[in-house]
Amino acid sequence: MQASWRGGCGVITHSDETQQRLQDILLSAERGKLALTQAELSGVFSATDRLANAAMWLVAHMAYARRVDLSGAPLEAEDFKPAPEGHMGGSLNMAVAFAGYLAANALSGHTRAWTLGQGHCVAAIEAVNTLTGDVSEDQRGRYDRTEAGLTALVRDFYSYAITPEGRPAVPLGSHVNPHTAGGLSEGGYLGFTSLQYIHMPLPGERLVAFLSDGAFEEQRGSDWAPRWWRAGDSGLAIPVMVLNGRRIEQRTQISQEGGLDWLVKHLELSGFDPIIVDGHDPLSYAWGILDAEARLAKIVESDGPYPARLPYLIAPCIKGFGFPGAGSNRAHNLPLDGNPHTDAAARLAFNDGARALFTPPDELDDAIQRLGVHAVQDRPRESRNALAVRKVASPVLPASTAPSDRAPAPKCAMDAIDRCFSEIVRANPHLRVRVANPDELRSNHMPLTLEMLKHRVNAPEAGTPEDIYGSVITALNEEAVIAAALGNKGGLNLAVSYEAFAMKMLGALRQEIIFARRQKELGRPPGWISVPVIATSHTWENAKNEQSHQDPTLPEALLGEMSDTARVIFPVDASSAAEALRAVYRGHGEIACLVTPKRDVPALLSASEAVSALESGAIHIAGDAASARIQLVAVGAYQAHEALRAYDRLTEHGVAACVTLILEPGRFRSGRDPLEQAFTATDKALHELFPVNLARVLLTHTRPEPMTGLLRRLDGGPDQLRALGYISHGGTFDVSGMLFANRCTWAHAIDAAMTLLGEAFPGVLSKDERAAIEGRGDPSVLQSLKPIQREETAP
Repeated sequence: MQASWRGGCGVITHSDETQQRLQDILLSAERGKLALTQAELSGVFSATDRLANAAMWLVAHMAYARRVDLSGAPLEAEDFKPAPEGHMGGSLNMAVAFAGYLAANALSGHTRAWTLGQGHCVAAIEAVNTLTGDVSEDQRGRYDRTEAGLTALVRDFYSYAITPEGRPAVPLGSHVNPHTAGGLSEGGYLGFTSLQYIHMPLPGERLVAFLSDGAFEEQRGSDWAPRWWRAGDSGLAIPVMVLNGRRIEQRTQISQEGGLDWLVKHLELSGFDPIIVDGHDPLSYAWGILDAEARLAKIVESDGPYPARLPYLIAPCIKGFGFPGAGSNRAHNLPLDGNPHTDAAARLAFNDGARALFTPPDELDDAIQRLGVHAVQDRPRESRNALAVRKVASPVLPASTAPSDRAPAPKCAMDAIDRCFSEIVRANPHLRVRVANPDELRSNHMPLTLEMLKHRVNAPEAGTPEDIYGSVITALNEEAVIAAALGNKGGLNLAVSYEAFAMKMLGALRQEIIFARRQKELGRPPGWISVPVIATSHTWENAKNEQSHQDPTLPEALLGEMSDTARVIFPVDASSAAEALRAVYRGHGEIACLVTPKRDVPALLSASEAVSALESGAIHIAGDAASARIQLVAVGAYQAHEALRAYDRLTEHGVAACVTLILEPGRFRSGRDPLEQAFTATDKALHELFPVNLARVLLTHTRPEPMTGLLRRLDGGPDQLRALGYISHGGTFDVSGMLFANRCTWAHAIDAAMTLLGEAFPGVLSKDERAAIEGRGDPSVLQSLKPIQREETAP
């Protein structure tokens, strides 16, 4: 039996080095150190080679063919797609790697989770899953090893099929998606998997992260993994770099810098322990995964030292290995020089390449049986890996602490979040905590959190809140730190950043949002606790810094996503901030941006009002909407206070007005599908808050245009709505100057109200105030109004 695997199969061969490594595995089996006997291992070795060939064969058909022929006969022109598509080069490489991953699981008796940084190589995963029968619920009965099942798979791939409702009509996509059995992330935003994988497994869990050398260029921070991994609170995470040397149309940067030798030196300098495997051999991958885990297990036993030298697999290979066109620029997508549907030479090349990979069905069935030892080993199939089926119970949420002489009610919304989060962490010691912190956690008013959880470092500095096992992941790199929170799906997470610079997190956030939303649509909502992203030191209070610090684009962009999954909340004071945090943690599978002031602001809502406002999305805070002639609608803390100042001045002069505060604007949008419609306010609830035919002035934290587009249900037309907000004016100002520069002071709100009502209301604005808003006078005259404090608000 050993001789049968040594010679390889199809395009798979085993180098002398790999054979020696596999011989060591056989000896381990003989000593009873593995989950299979030596004879069973030899069978698995042979089976893995056959599966890899069959998967590569199927990947080629998925890109080019309209059907498969299990007799191995050559395909004719009409059997090919008129418009082939498929990211074949990387997918062929990943078919080899994924077969090796399955072999490692069978050899060791452990089902590891997997994640794929190059999500466009999903054809490899879907091919292996279909061949092994480990498909997702929606794929079951459609894709299998029969000729009809495999033909369905190749026809569905890039079929662009769409339902009458505008949804994908087939359970297959261009990238990893919730239909992909065992998939965790789309992998469409290149580089983020390399930042997240180290934070993903909990103790006792195992993960293999397949990375690409092209994506290596994307996000800085992947080389910081040794800074974050700890034996006591992290699972076994093994990175595997598929080093094929090419991007879409040229060599990768690694290749240009010196290839494998350069990468090995770079990884060693970064604290990794590189292990080189043969990227053309699935059994070399299998050996590498086992060897890497063995090395990591020794670090676990000793709990350090830190930074630990983490094993890192490097798999040099030719892009598109195993098929004609390998190694060329064409290999990235379609390696053949021509379309087999219309080009005889390309058709001949395809058939020759497919013939070399073809595995007869009876041999494939035997291979699948030898690899399918899950029941015997009492472990789940790969589609049911621990990370893919994770369901985390909602955290314990302590009731808000009543103010006392010892701990008075915070005047700062960020102080309230700090206190609330600290209480939640203490109440949930079973949850691994990760705080994503680009910088300045203390200056962002999170001192309790910092002192309790501490920065994670390798060598703590005396007298500073640092610890080897700290839970605060700090690096002046927004992408790297948000990866800690997004990767830690088995725990409790929080991100805190300047609003302007949190924009750098958007790609990572959006990848999570769209994957989670698709899971919801399929009736399989994600099980991770929702993640709050605190955007503070925001546009209006960062007036003291230049305009780079004044940017509301993040909440605007997130409001463009589906509001039931991407929540955007604008707390206005301590009560609403703490309740917003609790509301987020009650949910699962959501990303919530809390745009929160860090300066002291007067309280506007009592604890009970905050609960009500978060439940409905808005609340009246002044006046009577039923009798008002003008409704001042505020989104944001500073906007709320300007609205209240305008309200005071209007009512002093006999103009009936009201002020309505919107905490979560997404509640009042027009739902774009049934899930979002269920999240948004009913017409009845909307009209109770925003009566029909009532003129409105909207003061918004964001630019006016995105918010008015979102709130079309409130918009009675240009004669009934004026919107004030950030108009991209900025500089080095104070808050009042920032409000004035963007024409959204209380006085500008009054002027907008006069325009809507078509009346001048003599005396409401003084001559000097009028001159100021018209650009003819001193802006400081608008700052004379005293700060607003709602007398009826409980402390």
